[in-house]
Order: sequence, then structure tokens, then C-alpha cells
Amino acid sequence: MTDATAERGGRPVDVAPASAPDLLTVGVEEEFLLVDQETGQPVPAVEKIIDEISPQLREMVQREFLATQIEIGSAPVVGLDALGRSLSALRQALGDAADRIGLRLVAIGTAPLGGSPPAPVADNPRFHRMVERFGALSHGPGLNGMHVHVGIPDRETGVQILNHLRPWLPLLAAATANSPFFDGRDTGYASWRSVLWNMWPSVGPTPPLESAAHYDELIARLIDTGAMLDDGMLYWYARLSSHLPTVELRLGDVCPTVDDAILLAALVRGLVATVRDDIGAGRPAPEIPHQVLTAAHWRASHDGLEGMAVDPVSGESRPAWHLMRRLIHLITPALERHGDLATVTLLIGRLRAHGTGAARQRAIAGPDGIAAVIPHLARLTRA
Repeated sequence: MTDATAERGGRPVDVAPASAPDLLTVGVEEEFLLVDQETGQPVPAVEKIIDEISPQLREMVQREFLATQIEIGSAPVVGLDALGRSLSALRQALGDAADRIGLRLVAIGTAPLGGSPPAPVADNPRFHRMVERFGALSHGPGLNGMHVHVGIPDRETGVQILNHLRPWLPLLAAATANSPFFDGRDTGYASWRSVLWNMWPSVGPTPPLESAAHYDELIARLIDTGAMLDDGMLYWYARLSSHLPTVELRLGDVCPTVDDAILLAALVRGLVATVRDDIGAGRPAPEIPHQVLTAAHWRASHDGLEGMAVDPVSGESRPAWHLMRRLIHLITPALERHGDLATVTLLIGRLRAHGTGAARQRAIAGPDGIAAVIPHLARLTRA
């Protein structure tokens, strides 16, 4: 297959063959922080933002756990161009709404400044039950992540895909790292949001799964233990969507720009398509010890892409960008099939040049202090 590529706005737009039967849809969910324009402190204003946006967009916008957060969700698409338009329009609309009421919409993993009181929970009965069950775990300014959905034919195939994805998820999470600052200080981590997020009892690597029935059995057991209220609280790094025919990768921090989000969505879809081919060819899922996988996720949250990562094959430490090059080589046939290779080639070059969100934040904060991060990221959020 050949790619038709056009240039638009500095990013190549790849056109995948619309008639190909094996192309996978992709969709993205993003969570954002609402902060005061003057102080940079989180503001519980989700209801005001929703009231400000047009009714046409409200079905793609929803409340998150805390009232200082807001979430968007794109429609499932095949072309990255359509995904970019959807995310751009939603970010712009929410950013404009925030401007009108003296706030900023910021794509950041968690609030970087100190001194903010615990945010109130959004007005949702389920969220209030979570507070009753999990207590102080629910306190904070808000943890903002990114989720990527990729279409699957059925749940049994989805479970096999989850098994094959496990070794590569730490590297993808490292690429999203966007929360080095918290409570007015540099945490020493690229993604402090990931550290805080891991305090919840149902967060962690997806375990090896035997079947869809085994998947459902584990969910039932976790609910029975009290570690989850319901299947919506299954916070494995990759899971089957509870309401869509997709695998959902709960990657890490929300990305600072639309281009970053498009790149991660393309990499995720390319990897899912690649492992689906492996499954069709009868190749078994790679085995990786749970302890090594847990360590790989910790390393991803600590280093991002700017340091070391854990090799999914050998379990040894390697430069993260060495493993990223290996991943892109692995998924190149799937990227070509979906018409994504030109976009990924350009955007991965930009990510290497500019660094992850965490690296960019540290560069911004260097001469001017952490407070300079908020207005800069607010501009990137809508760029």
C-alpha cells in the first residue's frame, strides 16, 4: 500500500486506504487541570466550564473525579488528521471557555505549585462513594492522564492483545511524562502523577490473562475484596473498555500538545496492530516477570524518555530512546498500513528534539521558577 501525504499546519497528514478491512480505529481521552489565571492554583470550576461550551461539544466533554478537572473524548477514527481536528477543537473550546471566566486550561499531569487546598469532588454519587471508601486517597489537586482506545473485533482477541502489550507499556508511559513538579518543588521524577496514582489499590500492570472469562473473574474478585467499587475502577495500565469494543491503554500523563497526543495514539495503534498480527501468526505473548514489569513502570515514571528504561526482552536497563527506536522499527509495517508512518517520523523527531513534557517543564522553570510553567503549558495546550 502507498501513503498519500499532504502538508497542513506543519504536520504531514497521512491518508490511510479507506477500503482496507484490517485498519483499526483509534480514539483519545484527555484530562486537564483548571487553574486561576493570576495565581496558577487549581479552581473547582468544572460546572462553569461545561455551561460555557456549546451544546454540540458537551457530549464529548465530561466531569472528572475532582471539580478542578475536566475531560474530553474524541470520536473513534481511522485517520490521524481527523483525530487531530477533534482534539484541537475540543481543547480550543475548553480553553476559550476558561478564558472567559478568568481561568486557564492546562494539559499537565498534576498541579505544580504548593499551597492549594484539597479540591472538592465533582458532584457525582459514584465519586462520593469513592471518597467514603478510599478516604485520603481522593484528596489532592487532580491527577490528569491520557487514555488511548483502539478497536478490537471481540473480547477474546482483546485479552490476547493485552497479554502481548505488557512489555511495551512502560516505554509508552515514559513518553507521556509531564509532571515533574508538585507542591512547589521538583520531585526528581518525570511523572509524579504516576507515583500518586499508584497509591490506588487497583492500579498496576495488567496481569497475564487466560481468557475473557478469566478477566471477568479477576474483576469480580477485586470488587469482592473492596479494592474497587465497580469495573470502572479497574485501573490496570491496559484493559478492555467496559462500554466500547476497544482495548484501552491508560498510558500516563496528559500530553502537553495535540501533536504529542497524536504521536502517542499512533504508536499505540501501531503496537496493537502489530501484536494482533503476532496473535494471528500463533506467536506467544512475551513472558516478563511481574517484579521486572513493575520496576520498568517505576523507571518510566522516574526517567521519562530522557534517561534509562527497562528492556522488555532482557530485563536490563537501556537508554530509553534506544528502546523507542526498536519499538518504531517493530511497528513500522503497521504504521505504513494505517498511513501513519510520515506523521510518526516527523513527530517522533520533534519529541526527541524538544523532550517530554517533563523535560520541557524543567527547561521553562529553569530561570523563572515553577510559576512560569503554568502560562507556558496553557499556551501549548491550545497550540
